[in-house]
Amino acid sequence: MIGGISVTQLLILLVIVMLVFGTKRLRNIGSDLGSAVKGFRKGIEDEPEEQEPEKITKAEKTAEAPQKKEEKTTASKPSDTDV
Repeated sequence: MIGGISVTQLLILLVIVMLVFGTKRLRNIGSDLGSAVKGFRKGIEDEPEEQEPEKITKAEKTAEAPQKKEEKTTASKPSDTDV
């Protein structure tokens, strides 16, 4: 008995789910769910540590500069609602 559900109730539920979705679709759902969990775990393990401000390289600083210019130019253009 798991949380108030007996084994026979779980089997009946499994049969109903198999009838509704079919075995092929359930297999696809299971494999998709498994690959999503693997990707999530890999993403968590590969997460880089946050960089300290003094360790930022010049390349990262120059990559941020054009974005700031672009934001300023788009902010200065009047929009249709301003007219």
